Amino acid sequence: GKKPLHQRVVDELKHYYKGFHLLWIDTKVAARMVWRLLHGQVLTRRERRRLLRTCADLFRLVPFLVFVIVPFMEFLLPVFLKLFPEMLPSTFETESKKEEKQRKMLNAKLELAKFLRETIAEMAKRNKADTG
Repeated sequence: GKKPLHQRVVDELKHYYKGFHLLWIDTKVAARMVWRLLHGQVLTRRERRRLLRTCADLFRLVPFLVFVIVPFMEFLLPVFLKLFPEMLPSTFETESKKEEKQRKMLNAKLELAKFLRETIAEMAKRNKADTG
């Protein structure tokens, strides 16, 4: 069944609230990491990736805020998300979008592994023919 309009609006508002809240937490953590960097400490690989993701999210927030601030422009958000799928900050992604992105990434890795396996098999055949 389809949810009533007021319930869908409330769900969307909760989604945006949670997204901004997570972005705020990520920004605070990133600020601490930058502080540590400025004082000569070295970041781990995980911390470095988190810092880069948070900085990218902050840059993506600028065009996203236009849709939130300008009245009735949020109706155009789905159109722009179809045209520019990476426009939305990572804290605003839904679970289904995250799963879809992971599925695509896994398929790409499997295709790459298949290609590499076939390439190695072909190289082995060539080497066997050359030495045989």
